[in-house]
Amino acid sequence: MKIELTASDGHRLSAWRTGPETASRGLVVVQEIFGVNPHMRRLSDHLGSLGWAVVTPALFDRVERDVELGYQSDDVARGRDLRAKVPEDGIMLDVEAAAAALPAGAARGIIGYCWGGTVAWWGATRSRSFRAAVGYYGGGIAGTRTETPNCPVQLHFGEKDAGIPLSDVELIGQAQPDVEIFVYPGSGHGFACEDRGSYNPEATMLAESRAVAFLEKHVG
Repeated sequence: MKIELTASDGHRLSAWRTGPETASRGLVVVQEIFGVNPHMRRLSDHLGSLGWAVVTPALFDRVERDVELGYQSDDVARGRDLRAKVPEDGIMLDVEAAAAALPAGAARGIIGYCWGGTVAWWGATRSRSFRAAVGYYGGGIAGTRTETPNCPVQLHFGEKDAGIPLSDVELIGQAQPDVEIFVYPGSGHGFACEDRGSYNPEATMLAESRAVAFLEKHVG
C-alpha cells in the first residue's frame, strides 16, 4: 500500500508499506536507482510475507515524485542523474522517517540494493535506529568504508560487478573486519533483481537465505 511520510525537515515523500501492521520486527527497504518500481514493490511484498513490517521510502521524491524506471541504458542514465541530485542529509532524514513509520515498538533493520545498498550502510553508520543492516552491491560503500557502524552489517557483492571491482570489496573488508562480506562467483551487478539481464537466481536464493538469517539473529 502506498503511504505518505513526513521527514523531520518537513519534506513529504511517498513510501510502499507492506507486511503485518502489528509485527514485532520491521525493515526499511531501500530502493535501487530506479525508484520504488515494480521490482522494489515485489521485493518488499516478499519480505513482508516473511513476517516483517516493511516501509520502502521513495528517495527520489526530493527531486522528482513518482519515479519508476526500467533497466535499459537510458533508465540507468536517468537514475544516476536523479541520484546525484538527492542530498545525502535528505536521504538519511527520509530513511529515519521510514523507520519511524514501522510499528511502534518493533525492532528495526535496514536492507538496500544498488544505491540502496550504500544507503543501508549509511543506515548502520549514520543512524542509531537499526539493530542490523544488509547491503547488496552498494557502489558507494568503498568510499565511506571508514565510517563506524552502530550495528552488525552484512554485505553482498557480485564477483563480476563491472562497477564494483573486487579490489573495492577487499578495501571494505580491510577497513571493516567485523562486517560479514559475501562475494557471489560469476555474478554481476544487480544479480538479485529478476528484471535485469544480470539476474542470478541461485545467487539470489543464497544471498537471501544469508540475509534473512542475519536479520532474524540480530533484529528478532
